Amino acid sequence: MDDHLIGILSNIGMISFIALSAYLLLIVGEISFGQQAFFAIGAYAAGIATAMWGWDFWPGLVWGAGIAALAAVLVGIPTLRIRGLYFSIATLAFAEMVRLVFEVFEYRVEIDGEMVGPDGSDGFRDIRYIFENDITAFEYMAMIYLLLAAVLAGFFLLERSRLGSIFRMIGQDHILAEMQGLNVTLYKILALCLAGFVAGIGGALYAHLTTFVEPKIFNVMLGVHSLAYGLIGGLGTAFGPLIGVAIDIGFLESVQFISGYRMIAFGGLVAVLLIVRPRGLLDEAAVNRIRLLLRRHA
Repeated sequence: MDDHLIGILSNIGMISFIALSAYLLLIVGEISFGQQAFFAIGAYAAGIATAMWGWDFWPGLVWGAGIAALAAVLVGIPTLRIRGLYFSIATLAFAEMVRLVFEVFEYRVEIDGEMVGPDGSDGFRDIRYIFENDITAFEYMAMIYLLLAAVLAGFFLLERSRLGSIFRMIGQDHILAEMQGLNVTLYKILALCLAGFVAGIGGALYAHLTTFVEPKIFNVMLGVHSLAYGLIGGLGTAFGPLIGVAIDIGFLESVQFISGYRMIAFGGLVAVLLIVRPRGLLDEAAVNRIRLLLRRHA
C-alpha cells in the first residue's frame, strides 16, 4: 500500500470521528456547527500531554478526549436549555471562541534545548510521538481504524440499548419525551458529552499524524462538513456519516479531475439529498429494509 493511499485512508478515519460526533447530536434533534471546537481541544490537549509532559500515546489520547468531553458538558449545561437555531448559533459561537483562544494561547517549555508547545497563531509544532517511537504510517493507520471500530461498536450497542431508544425518541419529539417523564436536557447533555469525547479522539489522532496544528485548521467549514456527512450518508445508522466522509474525502478530494471543484460538487450533493432524501442515503427506512433482507437470507 503506497503512502498516498495510506494518507487518504488515515484522513478518512480521523475525520470519521468528528462526523460521528455531529451525527450523535443529530439523533437527539440538535444541529451543531461547533464540533470542530472539541476536535481542536482534543488535538491540543493530547499534543501537550505527549510532546510536553512526556506521556505515552494512549494516556495522552484519553486525556485529550476527556478534556473535550468536559468542555462539551460545560457548553451543554447553559446552551441545551435553548433549542433549534439558537442552539446551532450558540455552538458556532463557542467554536469560534475556542479558535480565537488558541490564536493567543501560548504555553511553551524547553525540551532538549528547543522550545515546544502552543505558540498562539503560529500553531503547535513538534508533536512527534509516533515518529520518535518508530510507528510507521501503516501502523498508525491501523491504530486509527482500530479505534474507529471500537467507537462504531459502541454506537452499535448504543443504538440497540434503552439509552439509544431514548435519544431517538427525544430527536423525533422532545415534547412527547418530556411527557413520558424523561429529563430531556440531561439526556442531551449526556449526548453532547459523548459527542465531545468522540470528536476529541479524532483531534488527538489528527495532531499526532500531522505533528502540527494551528487554530485556522479548526474553522467553521470543518464543522459544516462534519454535520453534512451525516446528512449525506444517513441518520439511520452510525455507518451513515462514514459513507459521507468516504464520498467527500475518498472520492471528491482524491479524484484529480473532481478535486478542483470539490466544494461545488459537495455542496450540490448536500442540496440534492436534502430535497430527495432529507435523512440521507441510509435513513431509518433504508436500514430497516436492509435488516429485513438480511433476516430473510439468514
